[in-house]
Amino acid sequence: MHITVTTLSDQIFALDVSEDLELENFKALCEFEIGISASEMAILWNGRPLHDDKRTLKSYGVKDGDMLLLQHMRGAPQAPQSPQQSGTGVPLIDFGSISIPGQSPGQGQGGSGASGRGQQPLAPDDPEVIRQMLLNSPHELSLLKERNPPLADALLSGSKEKFAEVFNKQRKEKMEREKERMQLMNADPFDPSVQSVIAEEIRMKNVESNMESAIEFAPESFGQVVMLYIDCKVNGHDVKAFVDSGAQMTIMSQACAERCNIMRLVDQRWAGIAKGVGTQKIIGRVHLGQIQIGNDFLQSSFSILEDQPMDMLLGLDMLKRHQCCIDLKKSLLIIGTTGTETRFLSESELPDQARQNFNQPMSPKSQLSEDAQLAEALAKSQDEALKPGPSSSNKTVTPSASVKADFPEEIIQRLMNNGFSRQAVIRELAAANGNADQALASLIAKSFQLPQ
Repeated sequence: MHITVTTLSDQIFALDVSEDLELENFKALCEFEIGISASEMAILWNGRPLHDDKRTLKSYGVKDGDMLLLQHMRGAPQAPQSPQQSGTGVPLIDFGSISIPGQSPGQGQGGSGASGRGQQPLAPDDPEVIRQMLLNSPHELSLLKERNPPLADALLSGSKEKFAEVFNKQRKEKMEREKERMQLMNADPFDPSVQSVIAEEIRMKNVESNMESAIEFAPESFGQVVMLYIDCKVNGHDVKAFVDSGAQMTIMSQACAERCNIMRLVDQRWAGIAKGVGTQKIIGRVHLGQIQIGNDFLQSSFSILEDQPMDMLLGLDMLKRHQCCIDLKKSLLIIGTTGTETRFLSESELPDQARQNFNQPMSPKSQLSEDAQLAEALAKSQDEALKPGPSSSNKTVTPSASVKADFPEEIIQRLMNNGFSRQAVIRELAAANGNADQALASLIAKSFQLPQ
């Protein structure tokens, strides 16, 4: 039969044993698995200690699939004690092996590993002790930067008070979560809320195990990849262009366009809103311009963005037009129409904005702010499109990012009843060509948020 054994320090292992196995032989198997002497073990089943080592598991009522609790009893007598000899029905359990939140295994005991009588225990929870340990260990400091950025920032700030404040706050929150978890565990194990907590703990343990495996076998996955930049010229001015095959169009910042003296060619009728990693205003479009890569002059169009951090981004429109090939083995961009090869810039040659870490997750507050900016920009664009001008009778329709509310009010209200804004509903209806079901599906899909 299959038996699961757990300890108070969250160690879990499984054994396939016979139902006629005696308790002393079962303890020997556990000793081989966990390294604790069989004479210092206490085995509990359904909260009841098993005392007689000569009895079989079947005689105790242990069945296939049951879970037993193994507790380490330090300094326990060699011969088992009966409940009558000890005065109670509970064995002499050493609760010192229970993991305390904020402590690693073995902390809280004397430095010699003995029982600790007559010795002052270490103070591993003292913020200053932790601070000095981290400062003296580059490896632990690097792990802290990866797994706990707020505490790492407090440590590197050099302020003892700030580090102690962040450390104590995190330790308090962890202890409160542990207290809540223990309260749930002591409740009905079949309660749905308890089951969800157990499922989440199992999931997080799997996540931590997966992360540890990645750190051990693929540590390069935690490094930051250098983005693909090339040197080029626009209107005779040097520009470091970001090659992005995932971008639909080639874009340029307003500052770079002014530096290259091409703002005079911007067609503002193509103004709008760009929504991707953030929300930015499109000033307009330069329909035709030349990019010099090496000795070749290539034609391309540019969408000019107001607050774009990078100077220029070569999108898929330009890459496909000139049949470009990204060779990552040789670190080259090959222009298919001319055969020109240009190397990607090394990390030391990248512009300053390329050194920033753009992989930080967006907070829910930032996401809401981005969505609010988009809705406001769309509403403003819609108002401008509907507002009659002095020459509205001769006005022609031009490409823009405006959204016109020419859908039945009944459909708009029905979609808004699902908790979506009017601007978002109109935008999705326009994208779905008036199909209400498709627009609703798109709104629901975009409303999902990643778990924090």
